[in-house]
Amino acid sequence: MSLLTKDQILAADDLETKDVYVKPWGGHVRIRTMTAHERDQFEQKMFASRSGSKKDRVDNIRAVLVAMAVVDEDGNRLFTDKDVKALAKKSAAAMDRIFAETQKLNAVSDEDVEEMAKNFEETQDELSDGE
Repeated sequence: MSLLTKDQILAADDLETKDVYVKPWGGHVRIRTMTAHERDQFEQKMFASRSGSKKDRVDNIRAVLVAMAVVDEDGNRLFTDKDVKALAKKSAAAMDRIFAETQKLNAVSDEDVEEMAKNFEETQDELSDGE
């Protein structure tokens, strides 16, 4: 057994992509695995809600993940964080399709999403009580 070197690890092309057909849009989109930094950002956005601050509240969990995962042919994100609200207004069927495939590709389990949603709901309840 030979161990990988730092240079081999850093040079590895390890961001997988998958083309997903989205029937409501009549075509394919490409999704890719998130980088470790993007995954941390996604999880921080989901758990930031626990602070109880309105400005940290996370809406549109599906749109946030889709915005982070949909890329162009060169692997660059198509959507920025500023596009999340616009994406959230798209068809639920289309967003669910991309979200489900993105979950699989990025190993975001249903339990992860449920935990994030639970934390989000608890924070919303706390905000409602405090207003």
